[in-house]
Amino acid sequence: MSVPLRDPVNRVSRRAITLWLLEALFGFALLVGGSMLAAVWIDGSGWSWVPGWLSDNVWWLPVAVGVLMAPFVVIEPFWRYAVHRWELSSDVVYARSGWISREWVFVPVSRIQTVDKAQGWFERLLGLATVEIRTASYAGSSTIKGLDYTVAARLSESLAHRAEELRDDAT
Repeated sequence: MSVPLRDPVNRVSRRAITLWLLEALFGFALLVGGSMLAAVWIDGSGWSWVPGWLSDNVWWLPVAVGVLMAPFVVIEPFWRYAVHRWELSSDVVYARSGWISREWVFVPVSRIQTVDKAQGWFERLLGLATVEIRTASYAGSSTIKGLDYTVAARLSESLAHRAEELRDDAT
């Protein structure tokens, strides 16, 4: 008999929506800007091998990229907020993340080697942080992104103390 996974208890900070929106807008600007540069390059280089219909309509490229990517910029932050959750029990960290594909992570506290708290530019601006949990596992580290800075500080400190206590008990 299979038991369905329950949702982790804690949501990330509501400000994570703004974080993911800023990151999506930054990516959107890079994609549209890159497609504009490509259009300028194709239009100005006089490539003879490019079909005439393409070179005549090359300025539709950035428009098409913008129109196709705009819904993702709007939908992604809210979808990610609905999915991202985390929980710390006495012996395991449980996190769920993703928006197109989902990832459920269970990290036994006894296996934790290091716990890091990090802030990117947008995170610092919004008072958010990411907690990165490293184990000896081949899968590498697990992250919980979009946490309020004080929550991330308490979580990382709590994880570090629990991991140390469990290691001390094992010896």
